[in-house]
Amino acid sequence: MSRDSQRLRPEALPELPASPGVSYIMPVLNEAAHVASAITGILAQEYAGAQEIVLALGPSTDGTTEIVRQLALEDPRIVAVDNPAGDTPVGLNLAIAETSYPIIARVDAHSELSPDYTARAVEALRESGAANLGGLMQARGRSAFQRAVARAYMSPVGLGGPAYHSGDEAQEAESAYLGVFRREVFSVLDGFDESLRRGQDWELNLRIREAGGSIRFDPALTVTYWPRDSWSKLAQQFYATGVWRAEIVRRHAAKNSLRYFAPPVLVLGMGAAVVEMVLQLTGTTRRWPRWLRRFTAAVHIPSTAYVAGIVATAWRAKDAGLRERVWFAAVLPTMHLTWGAGFLRGLVTGAASNRDRSR
Repeated sequence: MSRDSQRLRPEALPELPASPGVSYIMPVLNEAAHVASAITGILAQEYAGAQEIVLALGPSTDGTTEIVRQLALEDPRIVAVDNPAGDTPVGLNLAIAETSYPIIARVDAHSELSPDYTARAVEALRESGAANLGGLMQARGRSAFQRAVARAYMSPVGLGGPAYHSGDEAQEAESAYLGVFRREVFSVLDGFDESLRRGQDWELNLRIREAGGSIRFDPALTVTYWPRDSWSKLAQQFYATGVWRAEIVRRHAAKNSLRYFAPPVLVLGMGAAVVEMVLQLTGTTRRWPRWLRRFTAAVHIPSTAYVAGIVATAWRAKDAGLRERVWFAAVLPTMHLTWGAGFLRGLVTGAASNRDRSR
């Protein structure tokens, strides 16, 4: 057992003052269209305590850096630090090093906090003794495609698993969306793992739990999330996510949920069905014994059931228009198959230098 194994347990954390200061941390890269409104929205939180926002500036090419630096000149609560590497975990750690307050909240340029998010989060930290907590990701969309992606995010058939996608009760959690942290997390642990370009939140929360800390989900905390707005960006995002999840599995195999293996199994099953179909069309299977032909033909049963399930799920979305339902039926397998393909690639080769280029 390591020396840090109990240092984040609830009873070991000091009592929070009435309205502790909150430091928001945000890594940004090419966010010129969103960063100004994101900053002003975050600093407009309905909260009585002191606030600051520290932005880690990646090597943007769209004017993001200039916008942030000008805002920092106008408001001392805005702090900018350089993140030449542009990697998210590196930027998060650089931002944390510049924070001043006992509560550290991770925020994102594409997410919108509910007005009382900070006040509720601080109160929930105080009441629960949690080391980190997060709320409900409320995915939203403007176009029919983006609404379909948002629906998939919120559906158990889409991402499933984490409470922050569809949970409705406060509970202990494996991880948290974004996260509102006690500062002690970063004094006890070494911050985010900079070798993980994706999945660094899950890995940090794993170490928090191993250090005796509690991770909480509170559905009263809501964050509006705007997902990718094109099919190609969605596919790139989920492929990269699958690659990096496999990297985490390689490092922490027994500590991962079995649900992470469902998409790669789906990819293998669909691939086997395609191969069997090609063999049939080329006449190869005619030379096989009957029992073998029947055995290999059974590979289509799970694939057919999956397709039928996707169609049925889309059809049951009665509150969606026809275009959104059609996109929903296309988005679900896109998410599952690209994530699964990325996972298989990452499991075999590791994540190496893979990057998510969907932003």
